[in-house]
Amino acid sequence: MATPENDPSTPQEYRATVARGLGPLLAEELVTLGAADVREEGGAVHFSADLETLYRVLLGSRIASRILLPLARFEQPDGDGCYTAARAIDWPALLDPGATFAVEVGGKSRHIRHTHFAGVRIKDAVADAFREATGARPDVDPKHPDVRILLQLQGDHARLSVDIGNGGLHRRGYRGAGGAAPLRENLAAALLARAGWPARVEDDPEQAQLLDPFCGSGTLVIEAALIATHTAPGLLRQDFRPQGWAGHDAALWQRCVDTAQAAVRPWQGPTLLGSDRDPRAVQAARQAARTAGVAACTRFEVADVLTLTPPAPNGLLISNPPYGERIGDQPELIKLYSLLGEHLKQAFGGWQVALLVADTTDSRRLGLRATRKYRVHNGPIDCQLLEFDIHAREGQAEAAPPAPEFANRLRKNLKHLDRWARRQGVTCYRIYSADLDEYPLLIDRYQATDGSVHLHLQEFAAPASVEPARAEARLRGALAATLEVTGVAPAHLHYKQRRAQKGRSQYQRAETAQPDPFWVEEHGCRLKVELDAYLDSGLFLDHRPMRRRLQEECRGLRLLNLFCYTAAVSAHAAMGGARQTVSVDLSNTYLDWAADNLAANGFEASVRDGRSRRRPDTHALLRADCITWVREAADDPALRFERIFLDPPTFSNSKRTEADFEVQRDHVELIRDAARLLTEGGILYFSTNRRRFELDTESLAGLEVREITRETLDEDFRRPPPPHRCWAISHAAD
Repeated sequence: MATPENDPSTPQEYRATVARGLGPLLAEELVTLGAADVREEGGAVHFSADLETLYRVLLGSRIASRILLPLARFEQPDGDGCYTAARAIDWPALLDPGATFAVEVGGKSRHIRHTHFAGVRIKDAVADAFREATGARPDVDPKHPDVRILLQLQGDHARLSVDIGNGGLHRRGYRGAGGAAPLRENLAAALLARAGWPARVEDDPEQAQLLDPFCGSGTLVIEAALIATHTAPGLLRQDFRPQGWAGHDAALWQRCVDTAQAAVRPWQGPTLLGSDRDPRAVQAARQAARTAGVAACTRFEVADVLTLTPPAPNGLLISNPPYGERIGDQPELIKLYSLLGEHLKQAFGGWQVALLVADTTDSRRLGLRATRKYRVHNGPIDCQLLEFDIHAREGQAEAAPPAPEFANRLRKNLKHLDRWARRQGVTCYRIYSADLDEYPLLIDRYQATDGSVHLHLQEFAAPASVEPARAEARLRGALAATLEVTGVAPAHLHYKQRRAQKGRSQYQRAETAQPDPFWVEEHGCRLKVELDAYLDSGLFLDHRPMRRRLQEECRGLRLLNLFCYTAAVSAHAAMGGARQTVSVDLSNTYLDWAADNLAANGFEASVRDGRSRRRPDTHALLRADCITWVREAADDPALRFERIFLDPPTFSNSKRTEADFEVQRDHVELIRDAARLLTEGGILYFSTNRRRFELDTESLAGLEVREITRETLDEDFRRPPPPHRCWAISHAAD
């Protein structure tokens, strides 16, 4: 058991906790602060220090999590064990009279089911010790205690300590509500130490340039500024005083504070830079810098990392880029890391780069070879700090363009298709369709009504014969070349991985950020597009000619749109003057989207249950299994249509349908059921994107069938094989 010594010059043993992987770094720091007998043990760093050295550590340690005065270590930490161990400590000799206290419990033990119970037993022991010695018990203040007692459970063992720092030392006090994934201040300081920032500051401050392009709430930049200005982090903890424990010397503490304040110096080097795409994060970073007193030597800007230019010929780029913890984040992460690696090689020659990445992140996508790796832990996440030396090009000569063969093909496509699109008044079209075997991509161009241009880039899985590293390198080159050739902003390049889909899985929502839709115009019709939340965009570009055809044909007619998706076909027909449109689909999400499309063009529509016997509205959106609805609708003579558009999925096995559906197997029955709703002289347009589909014309006796695939393909989809096949079907003349 430890008790405070009366002589402040007498060394005591203390225990500094630290994030896993940072023990050696903290040990080095403690030595520089004057600590003795420094050693790593049990996931912490033990050291000896007199009171003045202890105060220097409390004020100056940038890496430690807590500084603890060990009191007891005991076995079998059940309720009685906790009480007995705590009761053996002379608490009146440790705590000042009148000091408030709190008990904090961390860790796990099979002997304690509820950590709160363990804390209560420690609190009881402290109270009983005071009552026995003084006749009164100290007050408990769980939020702002003078003394914080820490019980650490470690399986069959437990440690009891006084937290001399009265809480985590990472809480410097300058940061408010941070970004989505704030980095702890002491971890940020440790990363800077690993990356050699303190040495840069001391060796040549005028050349010590620093940039964090994913700055979030600014922690890395602010910690770098605190190092550069020799500001002890403990000075920022305005209300912190190691009071309440009997070993505290207020006069000595004040002298140490004065010494630390006198050591602060103005920064003579270049402004330390942070940037982020999120304006709210940048605003929070600026406020945090003001609170920390380093606003004069830092600058935060809203910027996309992929468009940044280096502020100096060399420097340190250090950052904590997104990890992509959710499955739906992975495509965006692949795009980001692929383009980031290319951008660093192209623009940041001569710079040292240090990136904190999670073990679950596929950092190979960067295409950079790490010169140094350090294992660290960001809270519960296993991470690595990867360091890269980006070699400067001789004389800063022009770098070789990425993926030149792909870039040339894309440039050629654009030259032809842009002219065609301008002539036709088309603003959304395909610009690349797996033209080169080495680059199995689909790229669609969407121009929003606000004039911004977005690209939807979908990557097909590479064949097993292609090594993953080779496929990744090709994708890196293709992504960079796409931005270079098209001039589209990186934020408007939307990347997806396209894999074999079953049923309606291509329509399922991804676990990603909130959708960010925009509007496009097609032949006078406004349509909503969303390129991030779903595999498909809400607008099948290959059906553009069919939508225009129905817009022109449907004046005064009734249209039935089966498997309507977002009802773009219905919106076009309504714009063309259709007397009625009935759109049927099983998805609530897409029917709501369909309602938005119709409303944007001035047509009121609401979603209702397709099983209702109420007559459909002028523009009706019916939620129903299309196969069942078509079969039952034949019994209602009022449900007859001059035009029917039937574009079923290749396969569907929704839990809400009566049976699964496979278009090759089931198309005859579906077409026959739909044709029963067709008026004399009416036309049913049947379309499918199933490869190698064969229409069973022999089983469609009594119907006139004509393939019109070529008539339904525009210039951007003429490259074989066609993305779909289409037939015009009508009742055969008697």
